[in-house]
Amino acid sequence: MSEHRRKPPQPEGGGRAAARRAAQQRPGRGAGPERDVPTASPSGPYAEPPGHGGRAGARQATPRGRGAAGAGAGRADKRLINYPRSDKDGWQRFVPSWKLVCGTALGFFAVVTAGAGIGIASVNTPDPNKAAQAQNNVFFWADGTQMVATGGSMNRQIVPIDKIPKSMQNAVIAAENESFETDKGVDPMGIARAVWNMAKGGSTQGGSTITQQYVKNTYLDSDQTLKRKVTELFISIKLGVSEEKDTILAGYLNTAYYGRDAYGIQAAARAYFGKDCKDLTPSESAFLASVLKGPNLYNPDGGVGTAATPEKNTERAKERWAWVLDREVAVGRMQKAERDQFKEFPKIVDSEQARSLSGQTGYLVDTAKKYVMKVTGLTGEEMARGGYQIKTTFQKPRVDALVKAVEDTRNNFLDEKARPEYDTFVQFGAASVDVKTGAIVALYGGPGMDKKYFSNNADTLGVPVGSTWKPYVLAAAMRYGTQNSHGQGISADSKYNANDETVINNRDGKPLRDASGKPFRQKNEGPYPYGYVTLNEAMEKSINVPFAQLVFDVGHSKVREVAQSTGILKDSMNPNDDASFALGTSTPSAIRMADSYATFAASGTHRDPFSVTSVEKDGKELPGFGAPKEQRAMDNSIADNITKVLENVVDNGTGTKVRKLGFTRPAAGKTGTTDQNKSAWFVGYTPELSTSVALFRTDPNSKDKKLISMNGVGGVDSIHGGDIPAAIWTEYMKEALKGVPVKEFPEAEKIGVTADASGAPSPSPSFSPSPSPSMPSPSASSSPPVSPSPSKGGKPTCKPWELYCIPDTNGGTNSGNTNGGPGGTGGPSGSPSGSPSGKPGRPGGTSWGTSMGTSG
Repeated sequence: MSEHRRKPPQPEGGGRAAARRAAQQRPGRGAGPERDVPTASPSGPYAEPPGHGGRAGARQATPRGRGAAGAGAGRADKRLINYPRSDKDGWQRFVPSWKLVCGTALGFFAVVTAGAGIGIASVNTPDPNKAAQAQNNVFFWADGTQMVATGGSMNRQIVPIDKIPKSMQNAVIAAENESFETDKGVDPMGIARAVWNMAKGGSTQGGSTITQQYVKNTYLDSDQTLKRKVTELFISIKLGVSEEKDTILAGYLNTAYYGRDAYGIQAAARAYFGKDCKDLTPSESAFLASVLKGPNLYNPDGGVGTAATPEKNTERAKERWAWVLDREVAVGRMQKAERDQFKEFPKIVDSEQARSLSGQTGYLVDTAKKYVMKVTGLTGEEMARGGYQIKTTFQKPRVDALVKAVEDTRNNFLDEKARPEYDTFVQFGAASVDVKTGAIVALYGGPGMDKKYFSNNADTLGVPVGSTWKPYVLAAAMRYGTQNSHGQGISADSKYNANDETVINNRDGKPLRDASGKPFRQKNEGPYPYGYVTLNEAMEKSINVPFAQLVFDVGHSKVREVAQSTGILKDSMNPNDDASFALGTSTPSAIRMADSYATFAASGTHRDPFSVTSVEKDGKELPGFGAPKEQRAMDNSIADNITKVLENVVDNGTGTKVRKLGFTRPAAGKTGTTDQNKSAWFVGYTPELSTSVALFRTDPNSKDKKLISMNGVGGVDSIHGGDIPAAIWTEYMKEALKGVPVKEFPEAEKIGVTADASGAPSPSPSFSPSPSPSMPSPSASSSPPVSPSPSKGGKPTCKPWELYCIPDTNGGTNSGNTNGGPGGTGGPSGSPSGSPSGKPGRPGGTSWGTSMGTSG
């Protein structure tokens, strides 16, 4: 027999089966060392592994003990921490024992407890008398000279708890921290509840206790670092166990920020109600407790951002105020009978916070501050704490020139003593933007915050822009073409019917219908029979009908796209696809209009308006400032052709007052006038500077601040954009550009196809003013039907710029004192009354008083 087939010796008693059992026997348990068990060790009975069973058998025969001691010795190893576990095999070795788990938990708890104890012992509790002292915010002109320093000492006065009415204490506890009187400074369940609510997208109320908020208020900065959060937690715990609840509550109320630059309950009571805090009523206390949720969104004055308009803030404040009162009843801090006494929102006094900022300084600071907050994300509270060095784009000589132009024109045209029923409440707003950079070099915001006029007219939505909107309609037609041009851009030589009361057709070619179902007829300012005219001439004479039709031929969305690309904010645009959209029912701010027209001056290059070039704090410059990046809004050929058309307006059309007053530099611009003379605009530019001027009339003491007709203002029947606004523009631009070399606009290359509207006559050598034979002459029978009248009390029964909605006006925009439709008869007023939500609106009724913060 060959060597490799030789059978190994068999153990006694059992043959092969016994051998296999012996080989598979686990060492250290049933098998003693004296057994003849094959091993892989040379010290075993066989110097070679057994030949039968192959590799599997060899593996099975390998001893499973661990350590140098060989079989049965591995589990005798003793360690301080038995992990991985030596008494287990496979994955079970990595499952910790209960002893290990308990020991680790106890150790961790001991370390945390010791650390917390050391941390709590090492922190100091806050002193409201020494809490977070404010510094000045210093604003500089564009040339680096100081404009004004604001702040310096917080508007705060510490009052003891016995001077704070119980109603205020109850309102804050009910709204902010129901468990305040029983918690230990922190509320773990409240934190967990806030995290859960936040995960669901709901309110985070209950995440911070009053104690934690008090601690947070005592810090000068608001850095969201882990170290700060841990420190705040330690201080809160220490306060919760070492201080009386009355002391903590008084500290919180005396250090909290309530808006209007008011820190502390006493300052807040004076700022909002003109009284000491001890005299606050339960209703007033509920309001102040509401503002604590966030002054930017709950201060009725308004805040930063499109969601923080005065109207939206007032609505939120009223809802929160009612909720706080109901909450007090729910948690047992007010009787239902007492709650039922408070049905009316408390009367808030006018803000006094800007009284020290006289003239235009308050508006300049307001514009710059909101721009800083927009760029950095700083809150009003953080800005109020000061320490910022802010360099603005405002040029003092040009600001002074704009103020002088407004005041000179006011003095020349208005006489409040002689014509009080007409010349009172007339308001001006203006802004001037550098064409090359987008920097706001000057603005006029109103008579002055020191004169109790706090709305910044330069950075405010709500005043319809009238025919200054028409260039966007023409620019869209040049870019996208019309139905008749088959997708090719059209030229300003294209002809459209301009006759008064022309039927406007939808994109499908069918007549637009009014409220009664009859074909809608657009009105012009007068009944002159123009016939078919070029769009260039329609712009020159500011004729409504051609643009009311053109917007349907191009598409409203295309016009919006063009306007938005030049810097007009979406929220300021009429959202409805009606004829009035082409005629200026949108309400951008003066800053945005000046910046948007600067895009035409810059041959289609747009730059967002900005008012701050640098901000420093503690010697470090904050990032994000300087000139915004430029963007291509439209082809330069389109922008230059719009400029050519608007030059014709100044030279030969409704803007000729600019030339009559001696302005000789190259200039382009457009006039705008809305229905019933409720607003008038002139927006114009040179190659260097773009300036907008708005004129409107509103009673600042009225509840809804509706626009008032300017018919009779200045002793004339009606006011147009080519009158007072153009006069202000001209006087300012002459002074602002004094010494600046004259520059020409780029030559406009010929673009687009001539795509006349349907029904236009064949090209003829000259323009004929006679009406088209197919057009009926205006008559009483062809006048538009009467639209639904407002409901009782003068409130509109529809949204003010919806199709056919005409609350207490005659109709469309930019049609003087004539009837209009969707843009004229049956359409929204150029100055609709009431906001889109049906709540009291701003002048113009759509969005008055909104400080956007993003425009400068």
